[in-house]
Amino acid sequence: MSTTVQAEGAEGRKAQPDHLGHVIFITAAAAMGGFLFGYDSSVINGAVEAIRGKYDIGSAALAQVVAIALIGSAIGAATAGRIADRIGRIRVMQIAAALFTISAVGSALPFSLWDLAMWRVLGGIGIGMASVIGPAYIAEVAPPAYRGRLASFQQAAIVVGIAISQLVNWGILNLADDDQRGEIAGLEAWQWMLGVMVIPAVLYGLLSFAIPESPRFLISAGRIEQAKQVLEEVEGKTVDLDVRVAEIDRAMRSEEKSTFKDLLGGRFGLLPIVWIGIGLSVFQQLVGINVAFYYSSTLWQSVGVDPSSSFFYSFTTSIINILGTVIAMIFVDRIGRKPLALIGSVGMAVSLGLVAWAFSAHLVDGKLPHAQGVLALIAAHAFVLFFALSWGVVVWVLLGEMFPNKIRAAALGVAASAQWIANWAITASFPSLSEWNLSATYVMYTAFALLSIPFILKWVPETKGKALEEMG
Repeated sequence: MSTTVQAEGAEGRKAQPDHLGHVIFITAAAAMGGFLFGYDSSVINGAVEAIRGKYDIGSAALAQVVAIALIGSAIGAATAGRIADRIGRIRVMQIAAALFTISAVGSALPFSLWDLAMWRVLGGIGIGMASVIGPAYIAEVAPPAYRGRLASFQQAAIVVGIAISQLVNWGILNLADDDQRGEIAGLEAWQWMLGVMVIPAVLYGLLSFAIPESPRFLISAGRIEQAKQVLEEVEGKTVDLDVRVAEIDRAMRSEEKSTFKDLLGGRFGLLPIVWIGIGLSVFQQLVGINVAFYYSSTLWQSVGVDPSSSFFYSFTTSIINILGTVIAMIFVDRIGRKPLALIGSVGMAVSLGLVAWAFSAHLVDGKLPHAQGVLALIAAHAFVLFFALSWGVVVWVLLGEMFPNKIRAAALGVAASAQWIANWAITASFPSLSEWNLSATYVMYTAFALLSIPFILKWVPETKGKALEEMG
């Protein structure tokens, strides 16, 4: 499955849908996978301490339960493209929805720690599939004139999913009288937190039956008349459908099928541009952003914040994440990728440094002193803002643009794999590191933010305003 779909021919570029609202509905339905991606990724935040208490486990085992979903994500991301090329994009969405649904029910009703981990792996596979199939489907269905704006639905859906999961967690905690293990209708609060995801999961599955298959898949499968119907539906009746089908078919036949062998070369095994892509992916995770989404309620409780407030701060952090994402979407094409990434790196380094300093204070009655507590809250929110307005969006834009056409698909796969591995490393290590020294852990994240600055200045190319064919 092609990871980058370019405007195919003059007929495609002039396409104007008769009913833009219908095209937006199709895009929003596909982006529900992104919503579930965000929701499932961060909903565990509300259950961490309850799982620790219920199963009486240490930080290392707890970290594996939280991080194990990322192993499933890597599997789902690696297999989604091939499956989609065989059975279609819509079927992959339905498989992902089924996995999300099963994972939500199983996670809410686990028999033991091991099967909770198994349900999280299944949900992770769904995350990985959704992370690949959503953007690919939207790119293939969206009229070329609207592709950029419609493609942003996926990232917007992810950050909204994160925010809604934290809001739901906070609401459930209040119903349980601020006790993550408090009972509501026979189940503990944390079980409800994980189980509520069944609602958007079922909705995603139902919506997948209401949207058309990708015309590119239909053409590749020889279902030309169906492809024409979909093209007329999304691109308008004024388009010459025979010419449009021919354009898409010609573009697909001319696409390079890149392999890992194409990435080899240079002094360090891989081509330099591939190492830059890996560096972008790894730095994006090593600054510790997912600690804010997987462990923030635990983090705040560890420095004396009460459970209800800690859950509320997790929600406000996710709102800041949405705000930063919107800022990035507005400015990424105006000021360029490198300047935005540099602004983010400097802002993250300062914010993380302040968090590290605040957490170095001695706790008084189990709480941070007032001044350090306020500073930690402000700086933690500032960190998420600077990440969201820069690296959260810029990395994906750069990875989609900077590789030469011949190696783009394979290079993207390697970079994405590096990102999942780095994400797993940070997620699995945080509980043990924070127990050892919370301040020193944030010093480490600060160091990675600082190191990203010379990395951007020396090695990252600026892709603003360049055609994909110019990348070499």
